[in-house]
Amino acid sequence: MAADIEPTANTSEKSLKRSRAGAPRDVARKMIKPMRSIAIFGAVGALVAAVALPAYAASSTPVDATATLQQVAADDSQSLVVASAATSAPLDRSTYSATTQEEIDEKKAEEAAAAAAAAAASRAAAAASSGASGGSIDIGSYALVSPGSGEVRYPLPRGSYTEGRTTVGPDSGGHDGADMLAPAGTPIYAAAAGVVRVSSESYYGYGVAVVIDHVIGGQAVSTTYAHMTNGTRQVSAGQTVAAGQLIGGVGSTGSSTANHLHFEVHVNGSILEPYSWLAANAG
Repeated sequence: MAADIEPTANTSEKSLKRSRAGAPRDVARKMIKPMRSIAIFGAVGALVAAVALPAYAASSTPVDATATLQQVAADDSQSLVVASAATSAPLDRSTYSATTQEEIDEKKAEEAAAAAAAAAASRAAAAASSGASGGSIDIGSYALVSPGSGEVRYPLPRGSYTEGRTTVGPDSGGHDGADMLAPAGTPIYAAAAGVVRVSSESYYGYGVAVVIDHVIGGQAVSTTYAHMTNGTRQVSAGQTVAAGQLIGGVGSTGSSTANHLHFEVHVNGSILEPYSWLAANAG
């Protein structure tokens, strides 16, 4: 019986010794596995970095530091990078004028009126030299364009006429305009820029006459020039004229007994006294 127990005891002691001897190996094996995983991940990361960094460096284009003006297309494609050495040039505004459509149209109208005035002056000069038109304009003593720069001009040269009767006073007698007494052939000018409504060799009692429609200071204005000399009219109906443009010559046609310009001014349909209106507006 003792012999049976002793082998069993020896066997248990051997098993215990083997268990104690194998324990350190198990612990070492468990510690090696995580370290192996960490080493693998580290190697993979190093490999990725080695491949990606050169490719990124090759795709990046350095900005040329020597450029004086360049536009860099980054996230904001409208960014403008200007070198510090760049300087701004002053804007010369003397090379252009009109900026709105209204100003452009006005400039074109002025140019057209100036061209028409030049053509009228040429016709007047030809008529005066040939006498074929039946009348002449004294362009030798007076300017072809009324002096002045204002929106409104005098219809006769200053100093060339004497003021006769007008719409007011004891001898007005219902007179609708002012009689400006002047020698035959004295140049008659448009009082303002506008469009010719009437141009006739026989316009009722006005005789040879011209009527022009204007817009002055936002008001509807019309001016009448009557008793001109036959054949001296320089404009036609529908024509655009400039302020001070030559339109005819003084005469005594129609209901007239002496050479003079019968000049009328209507503002918004009402008759005004012409001498006072010219004094207040002409320049």
